[in-house]
Amino acid sequence: MIPPVTQSLHVPLEPALAFDLFVRRLPEWWPLATRSVWLDKALGCRVDARIDGKIIEEGPDGAEEHWGTFRRFNEASDVLIDWHPGLSPASATEVEVHFRAHATGTMVALEHRHWERLGERGSFVRSLYANGWTPIVARFESFAALDRDLPAVTGPGCIGAKVPEGWEPETTS
Repeated sequence: MIPPVTQSLHVPLEPALAFDLFVRRLPEWWPLATRSVWLDKALGCRVDARIDGKIIEEGPDGAEEHWGTFRRFNEASDVLIDWHPGLSPASATEVEVHFRAHATGTMVALEHRHWERLGERGSFVRSLYANGWTPIVARFESFAALDRDLPAVTGPGCIGAKVPEGWEPETTS
């Protein structure tokens, strides 16, 4: 068994607001340019926040990439997501996030697990996420604290990053 990646943090919001920010408002703070399938060519992402709802990345020329599906969705409490950006849903790992009231806000606990579903690549992909979740969680934490100068996220992006054949970024003259 490959151990899960865990992250925990405190945000100065009540659980319902922290949940809403993490789940429904994910497109506002997620670093698409460095943590997505299309990377700097990503046009956006959208969240269908409900059980069996999907997280979809919007790419160039109308392309879409399915990142994951909500398997559990308990408002203001927790979510469980089958997670597979750039990979087949059949090899999805799981991301579980809990939101618990704390005296000065909400404790958020994230666990990313089931790396063995990726076969031989499981340990390698886990190593990328072990470092990759830290700056993502830091951005969420900054955004929740109303800091709009969000920390940069650098380093390896999504393992399944791809660009459509022949696609070139638009240039302005």
